[in-house]
Amino acid sequence: MRGMYRWNRRQWISAAATAVGTAAVIPSRGLASLGRVFGSPAGGPVHEAVDTKLKAFPLPQVRLRPGIFLDQLESNQSFVESLPNDRLLHTFRLTAGIPSSADPLGGWEHPRGELRGHFAGGHVLSACALLHAATGDDAIKQKGNVLVAELAKCQQKLNADGYLSAYPTSFYDRLRDAKRVWAPFYTYHKILAGHLDMYTLCGNEQALASAEKMAQWTDKYLKPLSDEQWAKMQMVEHGGLALARRFDHKKFFDPLAERKDELKGLHANTNIPKVIGAARGYELTGDQRYHDIADYFWHEVVSQRTYCTGGTSNGEGWQSEPGKLADQLGQAAEECCCGYNMMKLTRHLFSWTGEPATMDYYERTLFNSRLGTQDTDGMKMYYLSLMPGLWKTFGRRWDAFWCCTGTGAEEFAKLGDTIYFHDAQGVYVNLFIASDLTWPEKKVSLTQETRFPEEEGTTLMIKTSAPVKMPVHVRVPYWATHGVTVSINGKKQDVTAKPSSYLTLDRAWNDGDKIELTMPMSLHLAPLPDEPTMQAAMYGPLVLAGRLGSKGLMQDHIYGPLGPDEARAIPVPPLTGSVDVPDWLEQMKGQTLAFQTTGQKETIDLAPFYQLYNERYTVYWKVNRKGA
Repeated sequence: MRGMYRWNRRQWISAAATAVGTAAVIPSRGLASLGRVFGSPAGGPVHEAVDTKLKAFPLPQVRLRPGIFLDQLESNQSFVESLPNDRLLHTFRLTAGIPSSADPLGGWEHPRGELRGHFAGGHVLSACALLHAATGDDAIKQKGNVLVAELAKCQQKLNADGYLSAYPTSFYDRLRDAKRVWAPFYTYHKILAGHLDMYTLCGNEQALASAEKMAQWTDKYLKPLSDEQWAKMQMVEHGGLALARRFDHKKFFDPLAERKDELKGLHANTNIPKVIGAARGYELTGDQRYHDIADYFWHEVVSQRTYCTGGTSNGEGWQSEPGKLADQLGQAAEECCCGYNMMKLTRHLFSWTGEPATMDYYERTLFNSRLGTQDTDGMKMYYLSLMPGLWKTFGRRWDAFWCCTGTGAEEFAKLGDTIYFHDAQGVYVNLFIASDLTWPEKKVSLTQETRFPEEEGTTLMIKTSAPVKMPVHVRVPYWATHGVTVSINGKKQDVTAKPSSYLTLDRAWNDGDKIELTMPMSLHLAPLPDEPTMQAAMYGPLVLAGRLGSKGLMQDHIYGPLGPDEARAIPVPPLTGSVDVPDWLEQMKGQTLAFQTTGQKETIDLAPFYQLYNERYTVYWKVNRKGA
C-alpha cells in the first residue's frame, strides 16, 4: 500500500449494514440514526433487499475448541492486550490538544505518519469487539470501551462537527487540492468501522454516537464538492446508499459489469474492498449490476490471478494479463491483506448460492495464505513471499502497525465466523475446525471434534433436549478424490458424494448422536497456469513448502522489514519428474504431515506451509520432465 491511496475493509454503508446483520437485536434508535446518516429512505432503518440463501451464525454462537486455530486466536488476543491504551491514544490526544506523555508508537502509527490512527483507533477497536464476540471475554471488551470513551473526549475537544482522527482536517484539504497526502479517508474509515464494531458486537452506545458524528462530518465535507472534483480525489472505495455512493468507482466497476478483466496494472488491495462493497450493495439494494460485478470479479481472480495459496497480487498489484503468473513469483507476492479481503468477499458469494467451490477456495486461503502469517507472539506479516529461497518476515511489536497488522488483528480474532452457516432448515458445516456451535432457535448444539489437518476427517456430536428433524450439510472438499466414509452412531452409512459438493444427512437427531466422517487426503499438484513445469505440491488443502534451512538468516531479517530481501535468496535446485502427477515427492513413513523429495540428487524435506517459521523455503519448484 506504500504511497498509494486505499480505503480498506467495509465501505460506508456496508459498515452500517453489517451492523444491521451482526447484532442479535439492535435498538431501533441505532438503526434509524444510521439510516439518516447513510441516506436510507425517510431516514429510517436500512433494510436488506436480498434474502440470501444462507446466513452465517453470529460469532457468539461459535466457540473454538483446543487446536491450531484457538492457539492463533489466543496469540492475537495477547498481542492486542499488550498494547497500552495510552500509547494507542497518544496521537489522537495530541491532535485534539489534549496533553499526552505516553511513548508514541512507531511504524505506520508514528506521530509524523500520515496513516496514524488507522490501527490505534480503528483496527484495534474492531479486534477488541471481535475477540469479545468470539470468546465472551469481558476484559477485552472493557479495553475497547475505554478506548471509545477516550476517543469521544478527543472528538468533543476537536469541536469540528464530529470529526475524529489522529491528524488534522487539513489532510483532506491537501487531498482536495491535489497535494500529496497518504490516504486520509482510508484511515478515517478504519476508525468509523472500529466504532461500529464496538456498537454491534459489544453494545457500546457511545461508539454508535461517535460513529454518527464522524459520518455527519464526512457528509458535510463532501457536499460542496462537484462530481468532477471528487473524481480527482476519489479514495477508491464503494458503498450502497446516499453518502456511500460518492465512493463508487466507475472506471473500475464498469469493465467488471461487462465481464471484462482490465485489472492489469491496478493495485490489488485498493480494489478488492470495493468489490466487497459492491457485494454488500447488492444485498442492500437488489441491484443486479452490483451482483454481477462481485460474481465476475471473484471467479476471474480465483481462476486467473490466484496462486496455490489462494492469495493474489505481486508488488501489491496485478502486474500481468489473466492467467500469466510464471513471472509473478516476487519477494512481494503476495500481500496478506489481499487474502483477508478475498475471504470476506467469498463469504458474500457463498451466502448467495451455497456454491461449494467458494468454500473450497476459502479453506485453501485460510490454511495457506492466512494461517502461518502470525507468530506465537501475535506478530503479523505484510508480504507472504512466493519467491523460491526466501523466508517469512514479521512486524515488531511497537513499530510496524501496517495495514496487514490491522487486518490480521481482525482476522485472527474471528476465526470461527465461517465454520458454520445455516438456512431456515439446517446447518452447513463448511470447515473442519474444532469448535462448538449453539443454535438456540433450533434448540440444538453441535460439537465438532477434530485435529484436522493432522486427522483426515472430523466428528460431529449433536446435543438436544428433544429429537430435532434437521438436515446437516457437510462439505466434501475438492481434494477428497478418494471418497468419503460416513458413520452415524458407529453404523456406516450408504452414501456417495462427489468432490466439491455438500453431503446431506437429513434425519431426526437425538441427544448424543455422533457423525464420523473420514476424508482421506492425497498428494496432488498445483502448477502455474502458464507454465506447467513450475509446480507446487499439495496434500489435501495444504500447500507443501520445501525446507531449505536457516543459513544466513538473522533476527533483523525476520522481524522488521515488510518482506524478505530478494538479494538474499538462495538457489533452489530443479527437480526431475512428471508434470502431471507428484511422483517427485513422497510422504515420510510414520509421520502425518511430513514429506520429502524422491528420486533426486538431493533429498529435501517438505512440510505444510503454515508450519514454517524462521527458515528459508520454496513453494514452487521447477520440474523437468524425466528424460528431457
